Amino acid sequence: MGDFFTQVRHCLVEKNIDTKVIKIHQLAKEMRQGGEVHVQSFGDALSVTENGRPDKPKLVGATSVPKRGFGSLEGRAIMMHAIAHIEFNAMNLALDAVQRFPNMPEEYYRDWLQVADEEAYHFELIRAHLRFLGADYGDYPAHNGLWDMVEKTAHNVLHRMALVPRVLEARGLDVTPGIQKKLRQSGDKHAATLLDIIFTDEIGHVEVGTRWFRYLCKQEHKKADDTFFTLLHEYFPKGLYGPYNMDAREAAGFSEHELQILLDG
Repeated sequence: MGDFFTQVRHCLVEKNIDTKVIKIHQLAKEMRQGGEVHVQSFGDALSVTENGRPDKPKLVGATSVPKRGFGSLEGRAIMMHAIAHIEFNAMNLALDAVQRFPNMPEEYYRDWLQVADEEAYHFELIRAHLRFLGADYGDYPAHNGLWDMVEKTAHNVLHRMALVPRVLEARGLDVTPGIQKKLRQSGDKHAATLLDIIFTDEIGHVEVGTRWFRYLCKQEHKKADDTFFTLLHEYFPKGLYGPYNMDAREAAGFSEHELQILLDG
């Protein structure tokens, strides 16, 4: 096995889905079994555009993505495909968080590799169910909103921790229970159960982002809550939209003050 950061970058640029997932799982297992992260060997980060992905799905604007109805088999397949695409992007997102930002504590890199490992597992779960529904990842167009924000925050690790896990990924905590309800109503209880697994893990992923965001604010002598909402106004001038899953956000580390400001709009 080569240097930790070199291996992470190999995982990131890998375009073959199955190979990418295997590489992520192997590296994460090695790290859990005592593998070392030599922070001083960080090296040069890859360009933010070097996120290995297959030729399909075709990427389109958000308004051009197929409708995700629950009343038909294909509608549920389209929904599962959208979730699979989120999980695929989340793999790359976590890997990029590892390889992009130098001079962080060793635990930061371990945390985000573990997130990548869990996102790869989520992708496998959803892809297997998608295949059960008669489709596969790449069969439908998808949009790249999550990765767009990764690109916008590539220059600043504090911005990345504030806005990707704590805004975009936290949105998944808000909408997942509603999706599960509709899946159960449509008779797809298995898909709803898979989302239970993902939901629990995603609370932890948002918490990882919250923890490192607050660490960085402390390092820079900034007030975390004020900094978070300043960045929200900068990157999301039209504001965020609810409803919010307050219990899940609280479990993911949002402060009472933050939750109240979100509620107040």
